[in-house]
Amino acid sequence: MFGYYFDLALRSLRRNKALTALMMLAIALGIGASMTTLTVLHVLSGDPLPGRSGTLYYPQVDPRDNSGIMPGQEPPQQLTEIDGFNLLHAGRADRQALMTGGAVPIQPDSAAIDPFYVEARYTTADFFAMFGAPFRYGRGWSAADDEAKARDVVISSELNERLFGGSNSVGRTLLVAGSLLRIVGVLDDWTPSPHFYDLNTGSYGYAEQVFMPLQTALDLHVDHNGSTDCWGNGTGGVGTIYPASSCVWMQFWVQLDTPAKAADYKEFLVHYSDQQKALGRFVKAPNVRLRNLMQWLAYQQVVPDDVRLQAGLAFGFLLVCLVNTVGLMLAKFLRRTGELSVRRALGASRRALFAQLLIESGVVGLVGGVGGLLLALLGLWVVRHRPSDYAALAHLDPAMLLTTFLLALGASLLAGLLPAWRACQVAPALQLKSN
Repeated sequence: MFGYYFDLALRSLRRNKALTALMMLAIALGIGASMTTLTVLHVLSGDPLPGRSGTLYYPQVDPRDNSGIMPGQEPPQQLTEIDGFNLLHAGRADRQALMTGGAVPIQPDSAAIDPFYVEARYTTADFFAMFGAPFRYGRGWSAADDEAKARDVVISSELNERLFGGSNSVGRTLLVAGSLLRIVGVLDDWTPSPHFYDLNTGSYGYAEQVFMPLQTALDLHVDHNGSTDCWGNGTGGVGTIYPASSCVWMQFWVQLDTPAKAADYKEFLVHYSDQQKALGRFVKAPNVRLRNLMQWLAYQQVVPDDVRLQAGLAFGFLLVCLVNTVGLMLAKFLRRTGELSVRRALGASRRALFAQLLIESGVVGLVGGVGGLLLALLGLWVVRHRPSDYAALAHLDPAMLLTTFLLALGASLLAGLLPAWRACQVAPALQLKSN
């Protein structure tokens, strides 16, 4: 019966091509606009580390004095150098990484390549294993290398391609900020989006090309980039001068493999704050937070407000398109009451007619979905050419492709419910008598 109903639907749609085209265009416009914005929202609000994000946490403590601080206010979003190293050396997590961002000059071996600056990450040994950073060649450094201020460096595949043609460069040296560092690893393609572990240097479209041990970076006084917040007599650093002890400027992430460990770690942060208050460093009662990765992104409101607004407006436009499609379908189906009455008089049930009309609505939705997909691809192309840091991420993945067709089919069937039901309510005897 489905094949028969499908054939009837095609014949009906060909009978009034202009009306059919208007319905398909309305569906296509609504689907195209909504899927463009929904895809961008999906990409920006996605999990940057699927399978790992539930065990990664961002600890916060509050070392500030009471000047200008309201009760219940959130603690700083970063750590002081003292607190960062205290928590790191406490070793209370399964893994932990203390870090900050920067930029370093690279002096290539080849005279054909001019010196250039690249973004850098100064961090500790667990960074790569904790965040699942894949290696193409070599490995990261060890905790012992951290403490020894080893002159080691890990570089990105992009930098490796630029300097060494993509070959295995492990063991070679690299002149970074005037110091020779030994390459111990080359990362494979790895650009988590958003740049969750340090949102101060950039949320989207940001990736470091050089990774070096944190204590090595501090020893070499390489440039620091990112946010610095100070209080009291603290002052921010400029260039190679690092912030004072009363400034927060470092990020700290921990891996806690079970909820029980997370609860214990938060209790540890409370005890640490009490201890620092007893030592005279902290003046406030313990004010701590421990959010997992996705909670941290939600708290930071990483997704731009304009993207959420555009998605809401696009779905409002889809609703308007559906209302117009309902009106067009209602007009189309009611014009066929004579045909439907004859079929009823010949024994067709209301359920059969209803199914036939819904299949016709589904055909409109599928064709409109194809048009909507083309419009969505065009819309994403336009987004990719906008001057925004997330523009390059606007691509339609398989999940959103399937969503496009499901949304188009569901929208058209929903739009066809009322017209199909209304057309089936006409009494065949009265219709035939009037004709």
